[in-house]
Amino acid sequence: MNPITNNTMRVKKMNKELVRQALKTMKQGTKSMLAQATGLSVATCGNILNELIDTGELLELDMEESSGGRPARLYRYNVNFSYIACIIIRAGVKTHSLTYTVANLAGEAIKEGYQETDRMEPDMIEKLVDQLIGEFPQIRAVGIGVPGAVNQGIINVSDIKELINVPLEASIRDKHGVEVIMDNDMNLTVYGFYQKQGYDEEKSVAVVTFIEGCFPGAGMMVDGHILRGSTRFAGEIAFLPFGMSHEEQFRQLHERTTFYSLAGRAVSSLIAIMNPETIALTGSLVEPADVELIRQECLKYIPEMHMPQLMLLENPHENYMYGLITMTLESLSYSLQLIEKRR
Repeated sequence: MNPITNNTMRVKKMNKELVRQALKTMKQGTKSMLAQATGLSVATCGNILNELIDTGELLELDMEESSGGRPARLYRYNVNFSYIACIIIRAGVKTHSLTYTVANLAGEAIKEGYQETDRMEPDMIEKLVDQLIGEFPQIRAVGIGVPGAVNQGIINVSDIKELINVPLEASIRDKHGVEVIMDNDMNLTVYGFYQKQGYDEEKSVAVVTFIEGCFPGAGMMVDGHILRGSTRFAGEIAFLPFGMSHEEQFRQLHERTTFYSLAGRAVSSLIAIMNPETIALTGSLVEPADVELIRQECLKYIPEMHMPQLMLLENPHENYMYGLITMTLESLSYSLQLIEKRR
């Protein structure tokens, strides 16, 4: 393709995304309001609005109330133009589970469900995607949260052995032609937690989980960005050099007399490496009284002036699904990085 033509198409895509995002934020607006919000001309906004109306992505409303001049047409983004499907895979002691949500472009749930199984095979996940897309053909993106490390769309470390080295992301994308993201459960949980805080400026926070029957994990946001690492291994704190085997680590984590000490050493390592403002502790192994015990353990290694706020996160599942929905919706948006460079 001619470089000039290619560049023109890219600019059109970015302009269209600017109008989309502005209208989503404004809820409804006129051409003039959109031009002011995006910095584009009224004529450009008008052309984009016409294109989006033709595809059904925008809805035409009544004329706005006149303040003396000619009334202008109002437009609203059609949040039901496309859907996303979000699936959370959980590892349990005796059974595994799938929790799913089909949501519209505003993140509002259209359908929710739950399945349990003794053995989590990749086919079970693919069949669920088939079912959801069959029921809602307007699904344009699928987000999957997994208990393990994901690199290039493939799980390489997980408490569910059947999912390791399975190209699940590529398989779903090739079969259905939809955008697919797959990420670690803790990355998604900390992302949801972070987004819900509504910080005015970029912060560093972490969520650390200690779940019965599993090894611990952490999700980290550093200066407003998820810390994944070069091979997406960041946060796998079970691999810290505790000076013991994984079997002994697992035993100590599940013993009340040794849990807080081992947890405190893991949290201390995070504090020393990322210096976060807040660390949220969660998981079935964490009891409310453990927060102070872990804090005291951390103070054996970390000066008090550098201690973050330690808190108990009682409803991590809400943050997890919120993070997955938010990230999956973002996967549908055209990147605006080039726009920022252009301005």
